[in-house]
Amino acid sequence: MFEFDPNGRYAMPAHFAMPPFDGVPSLWYHDQLAMSVSFLTDRDRLAAHLPKPFEVAEEAIVTVMYVRNRKVDWLAGRGYNMIAVDAAAVFKGEVDQLEGRFTLVVWENLADPILSGREMTGIPKIFADIPDHDVADDAWRCSASHFGNKIVDMQIANPVAVTPEQIAAYLDAGKDKNNPMGWRYLPKVGALGAAISEPTLFPQENHITEAWSGEGSIDWQHLTWQQNPTQFHIVNALADLPILEYRPALIFQGSSNLLVPDHLSRVLR
Repeated sequence: MFEFDPNGRYAMPAHFAMPPFDGVPSLWYHDQLAMSVSFLTDRDRLAAHLPKPFEVAEEAIVTVMYVRNRKVDWLAGRGYNMIAVDAAAVFKGEVDQLEGRFTLVVWENLADPILSGREMTGIPKIFADIPDHDVADDAWRCSASHFGNKIVDMQIANPVAVTPEQIAAYLDAGKDKNNPMGWRYLPKVGALGAAISEPTLFPQENHITEAWSGEGSIDWQHLTWQQNPTQFHIVNALADLPILEYRPALIFQGSSNLLVPDHLSRVLR
């Protein structure tokens, strides 16, 4: 009969235990191509989507980022695509005081990272069809859709190469705010309310080898329940955030590590 180890780490279906690893599991993403578009929005409208004790940062900045992940160690070299939406935020807890970004939603086109991210670190992941980006007419484009209906289109036009010195300055400027945060919410079974409801921190180590700066734009769709019954309210809420001012958009090539030994994922207090 299977018995749970109280100090073990499992994922559903837990009664098969966890797959054996040869040494320490690697969470390196060795080949990433990303497009990032940020914009200033209305502070009060954004605050409506941040659970307490999160607050909007000094500037109400929303960042939409597409990432083509390849050579992912924990997927035996496979990959997937994602589009994440983050808000610049401050966590003001009883113990933790952090400035970083609060993840509003992440769309991914593969079930495995969706399930592990939701259950283990509280990243609010959901599914979408996300094809690889394309480049034409001096513009990079990407999109996401679900049930055959478009969710968002993103574009970065007229990219200009960024120098290694500028890349280093960009990474250095953001190191104190490299605090990706989310909220893990699991409902009770057969009853109202939450079985688990808690803020989380999921640090990562990012490396950029090449980068370009350009002019970004985002086009959200407004959807009906019939078009996207499980996500239309999320898409519409994001579409209703006003774009007051675009910030310089970025395209970058690099890698990341999601297992930082001295800065592990944890629950915030």
